[in-house]
Amino acid sequence: MPERILALSQQVSTVASRRVEEIRKVTFMTKILALNAAIEAAHAGEAGAGFSIVATEVGTISQKIDTLAEQLHSELAERTSQLNQLGQRMIAEIRGSRLADLALNVIDITDRNLYERSCDVRWWATDAAVVDCASRSQDSAAARHASERLGVILDSYTVYLDLWIADLSGRIITNGRPDRYPAARRADVSSEPWFQKALLTRSGSEFVATDITTIKELGDARLPVYSAAIREEGKRTGRPIGVLGIFFDWEKQSQTVVNSVRLAEDERPRTTCLMVDSHHRVIASTDGKMLFQPYPLKTEGKKMSTYIDSEGNLVGFALTPGYETYPGLGWYGVLIQKPVVESN
Repeated sequence: MPERILALSQQVSTVASRRVEEIRKVTFMTKILALNAAIEAAHAGEAGAGFSIVATEVGTISQKIDTLAEQLHSELAERTSQLNQLGQRMIAEIRGSRLADLALNVIDITDRNLYERSCDVRWWATDAAVVDCASRSQDSAAARHASERLGVILDSYTVYLDLWIADLSGRIITNGRPDRYPAARRADVSSEPWFQKALLTRSGSEFVATDITTIKELGDARLPVYSAAIREEGKRTGRPIGVLGIFFDWEKQSQTVVNSVRLAEDERPRTTCLMVDSHHRVIASTDGKMLFQPYPLKTEGKKMSTYIDSEGNLVGFALTPGYETYPGLGWYGVLIQKPVVESN
């Protein structure tokens, strides 16, 4: 582990400093002994002259040892400081690169998932029952048949909360789960961007994807909405006769994505995985905190990178690359990892 290398470097620095300090203490005691010996030799007069020479030499050697210890301490401090800085950069690069890759994986999986939603809405808008319902918007039998058809789809595609069919005025004609979401039948979506933009699409190959939106008729669920124009006779170039809106179960599906990031066991307790939207608002989080609150992501205009935040955490992020015909919505995958705390 890079953190282990850095920890060992710090331990070497600590041990070296401790030993140099012990050497200083020994040389200090030696100097005192040499001084006392010189004093006693002086008291002994001519008989102590030889001992005085030895005491002087001991003092000189002690001074040299003290000087060497000081030089050793200075050189070790400089080099261990450089080694620590190098270790920290290495950790940031290795861990950061991995976190950024994992962040890209998070948003890439999400893009691929949402691309499938864009495919679903386009071909379901051509379903015979859906087209017939939009064509005969006042016909209750057509609405019931379409509702049953939407219900069958929902039973097979478990990633949706509901599917709605709206007429050209924005009135919801029918939905796939009337028993669970009866308020949908009374909804007026004429002012909703997903409805308005779908009517402006030029062909059946186009679709609309919204950012996370609160839908009160679905119990105030927060989710992305995908929509497509229902066209006359189900033809790609037919004129719009209504709009199909599909409501992705974002909370459940996004939680699965962020919880499934492949982290080592020692990383998981200190790592938080997020998705944030184009406004850096948290839209998914492993810890369930800060949801739909702003996160201070520092991209500096980069699509993918890492940095150390103000709390010393390593942050890796990646911008949505999109997938196939789904361009993405400017969302980011983000991983925040607390530093390793090494025990001595």
